[in-house]
Amino acid sequence: MERFEDLITATKARVERHQDGYTPLYHRIQRAIRDAIAEGELGEDDVLPPERDFAQALGVSRVTVRNAIRALVTDGLLVQRQGAGTFVARRIEMPLTVPTSFSEEMKARGMAPEYKMLDRHTGPAMPIEVDMLELKPGTPVTRIYRIRYANKRPMCLELASVPAAALPEDADIGTSLYSHFDKSDMRPVRAMQKLRAELLDMEQARLLAVPPGSAALFIEQQSFRGNGQPIEYVRSYYRGDSYEFVAELKM
Repeated sequence: MERFEDLITATKARVERHQDGYTPLYHRIQRAIRDAIAEGELGEDDVLPPERDFAQALGVSRVTVRNAIRALVTDGLLVQRQGAGTFVARRIEMPLTVPTSFSEEMKARGMAPEYKMLDRHTGPAMPIEVDMLELKPGTPVTRIYRIRYANKRPMCLELASVPAAALPEDADIGTSLYSHFDKSDMRPVRAMQKLRAELLDMEQARLLAVPPGSAALFIEQQSFRGNGQPIEYVRSYYRGDSYEFVAELKM
């Protein structure tokens, strides 16, 4: 109970701090809870105080609190369990040890992977693709731009470039590009990755259903076949509120 009171007090202070006369109240409550999660005051599987207590302490209606919580549930930050309450969602851990398929990783965690195709086209390789895929200038490249989902929740934006000879424009990749590679015996066996933190612009944030300026983990990956030939060049934006990447270091 004391912890609930501390959390409510901190939330109230954040709501007042974000007051600007323009932002709807439920948006400010939503942002305050986001901040509490980001700053570690709320951890994975922590339960939130009841809506009634939140509403009473903040001097707002339960509908206002409910709208804020519903938006965070939709974004995947919170989960509601029947008869138990509202909890902070668990983050997804992704390994950095081997090239993995997003679909395979989600299925291994009991989640349903899906995607939405934003763009798919073939064109001459750009300079960065010539370099990363070790192609001759002008070589056709197939580009796939997708939103990747897990249990209906948008998780990352992914732009993959593959030599058109390995991925014809009419090839059916289903939910996984790697399943196509498996059929053609071209599955990557190793990869080079660069990771950095970035802030999502308005369009990226809209596609991932998070506020503009939200933190994301940007990963640039160059994947190689067993013969050492690059097979794909991928740029991905992973939601910073949902992912943790894990690497095992052997001494």
